[in-house]
Amino acid sequence: MPLRLDIKKKLSARSERVKCVDIHPTEPWVLAALYDGHVFIYDYTTQQVVKSWEVSEQPIRCGAFIPRQQWVIVGADDMFIRVYNYNTMDKVATFEAHQDYIRSVAMHPTLPLVVSCSDDMLIKIWDWEKGWSCMQVLEGHSHYIMQVKFNPKDPNTFATACLDHTVKVWSLSSPVPNYTLEGHEKGVNSVDYYSGGDKPYLVTGSDDKSVKIWDYQTKSCVTTLTGHSHNVSSVAFLPDRPLIVSGSEDGSVLLWHANTYRLETTLNYGLDRCWSVAYLKGSNLVALGYDNGSVLLQLGKDEPVASMDNGGKVILAKHNEISTVNVRNANADSLGDGERVVLPSKELGSCEIYPQSVAHSPNGRFVAVCGDGEYIIYTALAWRNKAFGTADEVVWDGGAGEYAVRIGASDVRVYNKAFQERTALRLPFQTDAIFGGALLGVRGPDFVCFYDWETLALVRRIDVTTRSVYWSDSAGLVAVASQEALFVLSYNRGAVDAALDASGGTLDADGVEDAFELLHQVPDTAHSGRWVGDCFVYTNGNGRLNYTVGAEVATLFHLDRPLFLLGYLPKEDRLYLVDKHGAVVSFRLLLAVLEFKTAIVRGDKAMADSVLGRIPKSEHNKLARFLESQGLREGALELATDGDYRCELALALGKLEMAASIAREFPSELKWRQLSELAAARGDFDLAEECMNAVDDFAGLLTLHTASGNRDSLSSVASAAGAAGKMNVAFLSHFLVGDLNGCIDQLLSAGRAAEATIFARTYLPSAVPRLVQRWRSDLRKAGNVRIADALGSPDEHAHLFPTYAESLESEKAAAALYQQRASLPASAFPDHAHEPMADVAELLAGLDLANGDALPAETELDAARETEAEPSAAAAVGGAASAAVGVLASAADAVADAMTPTAAGAAGETDPASPAEEATPDAAPDAAPAPGAPPANGPESPVVDADEPDFGAGFEGTGFGDDGVDFGDSGFEDTPDFAANEGDDA
Repeated sequence: MPLRLDIKKKLSARSERVKCVDIHPTEPWVLAALYDGHVFIYDYTTQQVVKSWEVSEQPIRCGAFIPRQQWVIVGADDMFIRVYNYNTMDKVATFEAHQDYIRSVAMHPTLPLVVSCSDDMLIKIWDWEKGWSCMQVLEGHSHYIMQVKFNPKDPNTFATACLDHTVKVWSLSSPVPNYTLEGHEKGVNSVDYYSGGDKPYLVTGSDDKSVKIWDYQTKSCVTTLTGHSHNVSSVAFLPDRPLIVSGSEDGSVLLWHANTYRLETTLNYGLDRCWSVAYLKGSNLVALGYDNGSVLLQLGKDEPVASMDNGGKVILAKHNEISTVNVRNANADSLGDGERVVLPSKELGSCEIYPQSVAHSPNGRFVAVCGDGEYIIYTALAWRNKAFGTADEVVWDGGAGEYAVRIGASDVRVYNKAFQERTALRLPFQTDAIFGGALLGVRGPDFVCFYDWETLALVRRIDVTTRSVYWSDSAGLVAVASQEALFVLSYNRGAVDAALDASGGTLDADGVEDAFELLHQVPDTAHSGRWVGDCFVYTNGNGRLNYTVGAEVATLFHLDRPLFLLGYLPKEDRLYLVDKHGAVVSFRLLLAVLEFKTAIVRGDKAMADSVLGRIPKSEHNKLARFLESQGLREGALELATDGDYRCELALALGKLEMAASIAREFPSELKWRQLSELAAARGDFDLAEECMNAVDDFAGLLTLHTASGNRDSLSSVASAAGAAGKMNVAFLSHFLVGDLNGCIDQLLSAGRAAEATIFARTYLPSAVPRLVQRWRSDLRKAGNVRIADALGSPDEHAHLFPTYAESLESEKAAAALYQQRASLPASAFPDHAHEPMADVAELLAGLDLANGDALPAETELDAARETEAEPSAAAAVGGAASAAVGVLASAADAVADAMTPTAAGAAGETDPASPAEEATPDAAPDAAPAPGAPPANGPESPVVDADEPDFGAGFEGTGFGDDGVDFGDSGFEDTPDFAANEGDDA
């Protein structure tokens, strides 16, 4: 019985001569040590070189990974051993190890020891924890020592292959060999141990072109394998396949059956001589090193050979040994998700063939084992042989107990439940796989055909490159997995039966058009899968355990290693999987949850309600998210238990009161802000105000109370924002309610005496002298004494402020006008919207206050208002807001204007001159006017004495509403210190 393995080439990389290869146990890497002194590390998933470096100008004959240290160790013909960190490429150690070429290195599996051998006929043991000191030197060979290998079953012993025609076995604790194996006629190039526990064997390859199997307990040669036409340079006893691999200088690699010693396969990739063979324990990967490059092979499927029946009985095959375990014997309540199910296994015996697949019959009474081109059907309990025959693959039907076998690429035969051949299907195309279930599936090159089990009539052909087919227990659903997607189809058994009855058991070449209907397509790949009710559970290539209901895909768990689905036990509500080593793990999966979701997808609300009572409350939030994904937000809100999620759903449904109640119960800033936005948009301003107050949203409160003309609330916002350090909001709130002193206090509290002075000159001239003194005080504290002395004040330099008296009168008139207007409600704005803004300065200009005219009485102001009136309170609030923005915008420029030429000069010089020396009439014409400022010698500019500095520059305005201030800039908001206190509230 030949061992038929699907051999796939995972990597093929051309290079200079490769003397040694190794496979990393966790990364997808292959190490290649080259004769030209370079080392390459290939990623076999991308076919790319991920790391490479030059080690020596001399050939490198050995190299290996040390994964626990993240190292690569190499030995070269310059007699040095070098160690590198393969992540950083840093050299960890370099030392002269031998007096001749270094042929091989081997790592102890647990201790910090490395054994090396050389052409100097010495074996040395090195300890890297002791600075790579040599712990022992072993002598005994009389020629070049070609390879050293540790015994995996006894790591304290190792074997060496030598050109003196012998193999010696050593112990770490002894300087002399334990024994010597002799029998080769020429030098021995390679040696390896069998890792299984049933045979004390090792294998050797020699220049006599032979491969020998040795029993190292009896110290005798078991058999000699011949087939190579040149020196055998490397041999390997594969731990996970019953194979011996030998590579030769004739360019061929031979695969020998480890039990029968029959030659199974000959491989030749045209890369000239083969020098090295390496394998990775726990996998089916084999690396080969040639004269012209490296090759990585995958021998067979990297999947466990296991099957579970509906009762929880698992059949496991490892090599030829068959064992069983019943997962129902485990305490389901004590099992953790992803934990290994530790149960005693029962040995069923040894199989005559090497199993590559096992499968239970639908009723669980029989188990079909297939491999080596043959199949055997056993009874599940007693493990008795019931039937056997030739087959490359065996599949069971959906429930009648029949099975089909595939022989070769075009022969499919069906057997009845008495294990007798009933009929045969001759295919008009080549096939490499068949699938069991309600229909017999046969895979073609880029399609899959489904046949009726009874008549073998073609039911339907589906044009999709198929990887696998999974049928539900009810046979009403089928999942077709391809390399790119998963297709879920419904199967119409009634339409097929009707077509068969109408045609007398034969169908036309197109089959039954209504046999299948595509329900949905999932853009994911299923590596293994099972139906649980009408829900398909599967594992994908990204390490996830997913399930799909309708078009919804949910991730149950993230897997830390590749796992393959065995089955599901509904009573335990647990899903069972197995890894490639045969370890069984389980995950909790509530059947009631799947039934609920299935009912929702079908639109069966009554069934969903009946199932809901069996689902724990802890799962309701997940169900709510599923309902939301199906567009059922009302139902999701009823089931949701998480406060944040319930609030989110209430907001999405526009249920403001419910959302507010949830927000009060589970407060969070995000929920309050979302609710405030929605409440404001819906016109529920009371709720919006509550939400804004809950999160101290002063900017939102400013906008809300400004729009509603709520003076008292704006005053509260001003106080609260100031206390919270929200300076911009506090300033603007003070300004909007007409609290000019509050604005000044806010600026002063922020250390903005200059801006406060400019603001007062425009809106509160009476405060200017006091603020100038404060400004001077701050400058003196900062060490700017000359600048402070250069500042002018209206009470000290009255001749520099010719319009200051008019500004004071304008201030009084504006205050009287404001008090008159402040009593008007915002609702009065439509009655006054047509009235233009009043300019108090212009009104006062018509009065000759210097000759004793009095300020206009209230009735006169009313009359003036009829022609040039101020807006209502709401309009005043809006206008004041625009003015405030203008003030914030022009403050920085106004500070510069407020300083005299002496002050400007002092700001830029270490030892400034006196004001009389700098402010000269000759210098004035050279100064360019500020953008937007009136001409320096224009009709509104005060006359400046040539002997005195112009302290009044920038103070030319006449009061409230004066056009001398540019309200269009935004410079003040960019002033660093003041704005820095604001965060994002400006």
